[in-house]
Order: sequence, then structure tokens, then C-alpha cells
Amino acid sequence: MTIADPTLARVKPARGRGARERAAWGFVAPAMIAIGLFFALPVIAALLLSLTDFDIYALANLDNLRFVGLQNYERLMTNPLFWGAMKNTLTFAVLGVPLSIAASLAAAVILNARVVKWRPIWRVMFFAPYVTTLVATAVVWRYLLHTRYGVINWGLESIGLPAVDWLGQPSTSIPAILMFVVWKIFGYNMLIFLAVLQTVPDDLYEAARIDGAGPWKQFRHVTLPAIAPTMLLVSIISVASFFQLFAEPYVMTQGGPAQSTVTVLYFMYEEGFKWWNLGSASAVAFVLFLCILAITLVQLAVAKRVGAYQ
Repeated sequence: MTIADPTLARVKPARGRGARERAAWGFVAPAMIAIGLFFALPVIAALLLSLTDFDIYALANLDNLRFVGLQNYERLMTNPLFWGAMKNTLTFAVLGVPLSIAASLAAAVILNARVVKWRPIWRVMFFAPYVTTLVATAVVWRYLLHTRYGVINWGLESIGLPAVDWLGQPSTSIPAILMFVVWKIFGYNMLIFLAVLQTVPDDLYEAARIDGAGPWKQFRHVTLPAIAPTMLLVSIISVASFFQLFAEPYVMTQGGPAQSTVTVLYFMYEEGFKWWNLGSASAVAFVLFLCILAITLVQLAVAKRVGAYQ
């Protein structure tokens, strides 16, 4: 009987790993190329654009293009309109994220209960707004909130309450848009929660019931720890979504009244496509990116500290 050469035993697996790595890169390469062409290059181009005074004159003749360094960012820091848009965006996020998560989690818990009838139908009904065209649903909600002909005011008047000018005054315009946004997106988060709730073992709930835990304690001590990583994912997605609100205020209020619903993305749109200050608009985009990145890092740090993920 011959004894195998230990050198060959070491070489063959190494060659096998190299072949697998080359095959893996071969599969990944098309996606990486597409990401580079359609994401990385435009991001780099926008970053360079934010360092220039690119406007409608430079668009007509590139000889008018000048490198201005960080002047666009400096102007933003002293622009009260930008800070007003940032305040509105933070208001949307601070109020909207908890509301959307609470609504989607509540719907998921209810639909996960076996006592609920026609669960597939309810799932479709709750998810339908998310896949419906945003502009179309925003127009419908604008008419629902109409001061004189809206169904919501009709319901208020039918129970003896006065009609509300939902979209015509600053104190109610943000809550009105928040109602629409939460209704629009909570179905997507609901499906994510519903998927993870169905992976929680029934044995855990049975053990909790044997120990005398009621529904609330089961939810607190069994459900919440089991879905903590998913809760983190949904919160990150929700924060990014609320920081990128644009179509909702654009269709429903055009940023009014008194610019109370102008968001950072809406402000960027006006800078770029109303006033043709494309360099300034690119700077707004990168400031928004840094804000979302900073908040995401804070969420990850807090979640790691409380043990939501490893």
C-alpha cells in the first residue's frame, strides 16, 4: 500500500479553492459591473458636481463651469430654507417611523393569529396600497382630505365636529401627509414582520403559557426578542424612506402652506430643477446621504448595545 504524498494533499484543496473563487467572481462580476456603471460612477460624478457652480449657463456652455470647492455646502449651512426643510424632514421621521412600525407590527401580529378568518384577503388588502402608484394614491388622498368635499371632513361633520382644512394650514398639513405615508408603506413592513413572526417556534409560546404568561407578557418576552433583528431592519428602512419624502408633499401640498411641508428632497428638487442650481442640488443630496448614514450608524450602535444583533 502506498502512502499519499502530504504535499499533494495540501496543494489540491488550494487549487480547488482557487477555482471556486474564480467561479464565484465570474458570477458576481456582471452585477459588480452594473453597480459600478449605474451607481458608483453617477455618485462620483454627483460628488464632483457638488464642488462646482454647475447651473443653466454651464449646461448651455461648459466654459461657464467653475470649480468652487465647498462653497455650495457653506451656502447650505447658512440657508434658512434648507434648515426649515431639514426641520420638516426630521418631524416627518420622528413622528412617522414609530407610527409606521407600530401599525405594521400590530397588523402582522393580528394576521399571524390563527383565529383571524380570511387572512390571505386581509394581507392583500393591507399590502395593496404599497404597490399602487404613489401619485395616484396621493391625488385620491388629497380629495379625501378636501375641506368641503372630502370624505374625512364629511365624517367629522356627521358626528358634530367642525371640518378641518387639513392641507391648508401648517398645524395640520404634516399630520395629514403622515396619515397618508403611514397608510401607504405600512403594508410592506407588515409582510416583513409577518414572515419573521411565522418563524418563531410555537414551543416558546407554549412554555410561556405554562409559566402563566398572558398575551402581553408573551409578546414582550417571546415575540419582541425573536423579532429584534427584523425590527432593526425595518427601522433602518423606515428612516431612509421618511428622509426621502418628495412625491407626497409635492402632489398634495406643493410644499405649502408657508413651506411647512418642504422636505430636504423637495428642497433639492427645487434647487436642481426649478432654479437650475445643479451644483447646489448635488450638495444637498450628499448632506442628506450623510444624515441618513449617521442615523443608521446610531441605530446599529444602539441595537448592538441592547443586544438586538451581534
